[in-house]
Order: sequence, then structure tokens, then C-alpha cells
Amino acid sequence: MQRDWLILIALAGWALAVPHYGSDFVVSLALSCLMYAALASSWSLFCGATRYMSLATAAFFGIGAYTSALMLEQLPWAAVIALGAAMAAGVALVMGAAVLHLRGTYFAVLTFGMTELIRHAISYWEKQVSGTVGRVLTVVPERDTVYLTVLGLAVLALATAIVMRRSRFGLALAGIGADEQRAQTLGVNTRLVKTAGFALTAAFAGAVGAAMSVRWTYIDPVTVFNPFIGFQTVLIALIGGAATLWGPVLAALVFSLLAETLRLQLPQLYMMTLGLLLILCVLYLPGGLASVRRETFGQWRDDIRGWWKDLRDPKKKSEATA
Repeated sequence: MQRDWLILIALAGWALAVPHYGSDFVVSLALSCLMYAALASSWSLFCGATRYMSLATAAFFGIGAYTSALMLEQLPWAAVIALGAAMAAGVALVMGAAVLHLRGTYFAVLTFGMTELIRHAISYWEKQVSGTVGRVLTVVPERDTVYLTVLGLAVLALATAIVMRRSRFGLALAGIGADEQRAQTLGVNTRLVKTAGFALTAAFAGAVGAAMSVRWTYIDPVTVFNPFIGFQTVLIALIGGAATLWGPVLAALVFSLLAETLRLQLPQLYMMTLGLLLILCVLYLPGGLASVRRETFGQWRDDIRGWWKDLRDPKKKSEATA
């Protein structure tokens, strides 16, 4: 645990220095990396421990973004971020009460469906009330303010993960992921714990959405409720290792670099790369990138040698299968 705190302090210190020596491009790249590090790490707080596959990150992100767009002219910056987190957490409490009794595919599909429902509801409300869809952001904070806010949220998400690993609440979430019925038998209020964990994840996503919304001068439901935000958050967490602490951070860095180098020039290749990474991790790294050790490469080498031997001597392979 002490090592994790030292690593977090070192990474935070390095990220804190980026705006002072980096160009605008480097700061933008670091901001994207921090955004997905915060989203993936907070998603793993609940989903990595309980093994519930939530696809509602885009909903909470969009709620935070719209809260920021509506209240930025009336409230201080810190209050806007806190309100975005509170609004997202409130929606998560209602959503969790409706769907957290489900698991697996049913839970994933319903969270995605509710995300789309929220997006279409906001589009309908804007058309009926304001006569247009979208919001123009006329008052925005400075670049460094946004960067430091997202950095603070990413550090807070990781610090929360470190603390939760040793807390009764974190152990209760892990127990639900291992065997929910047994955890309930041992006295864990699984419904309350799941709802609180789901709301905690949503609060971080809402705060990040509120902070990142000012990067655009105009936002609309299609932009901030984009399902790709939720899907990429899940992919980053899974490829990095949803049950690990530093896996989502490592994967967020890899994905940010891929996004900047491939997505604009070769968007199809970018999507193919994401899919290939996911397939490779599922087949050969079920624990994610964070599970790679020196022994892992030795095991891969032995597997390749065995595969090559079987390929060169098909008769021996047929005799072994017979």
C-alpha cells in the first residue's frame, strides 16, 4: 500500500509539471489521458470489484457536462464540478435501484439502454423548451484550470481505489464479485453496497464530464452522451486490468497515444486496433496489461515453440489427439 502511494505521488508530480514545459499538443494529449484514467479507474472501483459490466459511463459523463454548461455562469468552478458529480450520483441511485438486481448481459444491456433513454429525453426536452438542441459555452475557465481539475479527479479516483482495497466497503464489493449469495449470507447488505458503489463511480464520471465540457465551445446530447465514451472506458479498464490499480492508467496512456496517432488519420485502423487489443488480452492476458510479468514472456515463448513443433510435425499431433 505504501508503494502505491509513492507511485501515485510521483505520477501526480510528473503530470503537474506538464503544463509548464509541454506544448499545447502535449497538454491536450495529457488531458485526454487523465480523463480516461479517471473514468477507467473510477469504473473499476465498482465494476472491477463486483464484475458488473456497466455501460452507463456516457450517461453520467453527459449529465455532468450538461450541468456544467447550464450552471457555469451562475456558480464558481469548484461548485460546478461538485454539482455535476452530485447530479450524476443522484441519477445513478435511481438507475441502480432499477437495474442492480440483474447481472451479466441483462445489466449491461439495460445500462446502455438507459443511457440512450437519457440522451433522447434531454434532446426532446431541449427541443420543446428552448427550441434548439445544444448549449453554447460562453464563459470557460483557463486551460490550466481545466487540466489541474481533471488531474485532481484522476488522483482522487486512484487514491479512493487505494483506500477502498483495505476498507470494509471495498472488501464487501470484492465479496459480491466473488460470490454475491455467500456475501449476503455473511451479513453484507449487498443491495446497499452495490448502489453506493455504483453512485461513487457515477460521481467521478459526472465530475469529469463537468470539467471536460468546457473543452468544446458548443455541446449537444450527441457529443457528450456519445456511447463511444462509455465503450472506450470499458475497453481501457478491461485491457489494462479492471481488477488492478494501475492497469487502467497504463491502458489510458496507450489508448491516448493511439487515439492521437490513428483516430484522426485512420479511424478504421484505430477501431480495428482496439478490437485486436481486446481479443489479445482476453486470449492471452485475462488479467490485463498490469498482469504482464517476466514469466509471462517465457510462457508465451514456450507456447509459440509448442505451436511451431505441432505445425512442423502434424503426424505427432494427430497421434497425440488420437
